[in-house]
Amino acid sequence: MTGAIEAAVADLATWLTGAAGDPVPVGPPRDDPDGGLTVWPLELRPARQTAAGGGAREPYRFVVRLLVTGAGPAALPALDRVLAAAATAGEPEVVLTAGDPQLWRAFGVAPRPALLVDVPARIARPAPVAPPVLHPLRLRQLDMLTLDGRVVGPERQPLAAMRVEVIGTPYATATDHSGRFRLVGVPHDPDGPDRPVRVRLVGRGRVLTADLDPADPDLVIVCAPPAD
Repeated sequence: MTGAIEAAVADLATWLTGAAGDPVPVGPPRDDPDGGLTVWPLELRPARQTAAGGGAREPYRFVVRLLVTGAGPAALPALDRVLAAAATAGEPEVVLTAGDPQLWRAFGVAPRPALLVDVPARIARPAPVAPPVLHPLRLRQLDMLTLDGRVVGPERQPLAAMRVEVIGTPYATATDHSGRFRLVGVPHDPDGPDRPVRVRLVGRGRVLTADLDPADPDLVIVCAPPAD
């Protein structure tokens, strides 16, 4: 299967062959006065992405920038024909900024006239297929719990201003001056596994977790001092 970059390079090589009147192979610049033009991918450039409606995923769009050049005077008429064909048709997009000496030093060849051509490319991103529904849907009503408890230190002294949050949910509160807290409306599955409610405590330079039994009428969380 041909990829997006390979397809963009091959399409431009085909177009260049038609515009120049001679085969234009894919390869780096070379010092061959009779070799004609070559085309070589230089870089991938970002393109503006478009948003799709209706939940569809738009293709990922980018630009392949390619270097078109040849060696010696024999390449100039071919470059002329390519530039004229692009200007007449309005595409592909030609950029006349290929004169950086560092570029030619990187290829190990002498500076020469060249064109940079930008070719748009894209990669399809199909929407994921939802698995089929194999069983009838079952609706279950969740209980809403109210958790009353206290947060105390090792000597049972109340800890005020401790943040108490149910992990994985937006439910959170803070302890009052007597260390008490109340969390109202915490969802609980009465038919699910008998699992405790896990909470996170934040305050006094500590972060710790605790498991609460929803059936306990007097929940007490003891915060031990941090280990040395």
